[in-house]
Amino acid sequence: MVDKYLNKKYKLSKSENFDELMKALGVGLITRKVGASVSPVLELEKDDSGTYTLHSNSTFKNHAIKFKIGEEFDEETPDGRKVKSVITIDGDTMTHIQKGDKETKIIRVFSDDEVKMTLTVDDIVCTRIYKPL
Repeated sequence: MVDKYLNKKYKLSKSENFDELMKALGVGLITRKVGASVSPVLELEKDDSGTYTLHSNSTFKNHAIKFKIGEEFDEETPDGRKVKSVITIDGDTMTHIQKGDKETKIIRVFSDDEVKMTLTVDDIVCTRIYKPL
């Protein structure tokens, strides 16, 4: 269960196809360049009510989403898109579906060594690896 990774910080160490993914989502050139140049730190928290907060903090932008497992919520993505999202958890895998102009599927697999994030839009797949701090 991902709960054993609560309150641990992971920093982006490797990213593949991120620019292509952002292009497919219609993200502008300046935002893509800045977004590709930062190494965000990921942290998952959970409060007593069972609400999770997923933080992604960087020198460019801090972003947090609050959610309950399996419940749809409104999300504004770091690039400013407004989407409807649902996050489910199966073991150490968190699946995040964002529905807007395009559907984005984000799978985060937590382990002691890393968080592997796979983002898919259309036929473009981006992989981002976060290592513990």
